[in-house]
Amino acid sequence: MWLLRPPGVYRPQEDTNLLTEAVRTASVPVGARVLDACTGTGALALAAARAGAGAVTAVDVSRRALAAAWCNARLRRVPLSVRRGDVTALAGLGRFDVVLANPPYVPCERTSVAKWDAGADGRSVLDPLCTFAPELLNWQGFLLLVQSELSGVDETMGALRTAGLKTSIVARRRIPFGPVLRGRARFLEERGLIEPGRRDEELVVIRADRAERAAA
Repeated sequence: MWLLRPPGVYRPQEDTNLLTEAVRTASVPVGARVLDACTGTGALALAAARAGAGAVTAVDVSRRALAAAWCNARLRRVPLSVRRGDVTALAGLGRFDVVLANPPYVPCERTSVAKWDAGADGRSVLDPLCTFAPELLNWQGFLLLVQSELSGVDETMGALRTAGLKTSIVARRRIPFGPVLRGRARFLEERGLIEPGRRDEELVVIRADRAERAAA
């Protein structure tokens, strides 16, 4: 699917595609209220709309990203609300039936400031998102989140469970390193995040449901 993408806005890649596939198979309720956190071009917001969502809100820290998401939705005649803010601002948006997130999760050195960077362990956005997730979901709501194994899948699932959500992995895909991770291979080896010479990663989609729904 062609999407308008201004300079500086994250280009949909394998992680976006994997999460989009998960949205298609997740049984999004017809008319659902959906939040697309860290929206970028709005690709996931559009996927939610195609899956039957009734109202979609897209959030990003980048004004360019929000403009791109709004334009891409308008071009397809899909209603979309946009809000500027980081993960800590999500809690004021109310509760949703579905929350989608493809957050920055790439481990980086201190001097790096690319839009996909998320601190030395890749968790500077994942950790607050896990903390706020229960406040974003209604009692039947669920979260779909994509990340790399390099940024701690077990840590994410543990944090979501600690927050009171039931978790499962619903999709996986192993892919070769792209240009960014190839350029950081030495850093990743030094951090112990990959074995020497390894040049691939596994992407994982985590689903988290409110415990009361899971028990129903």
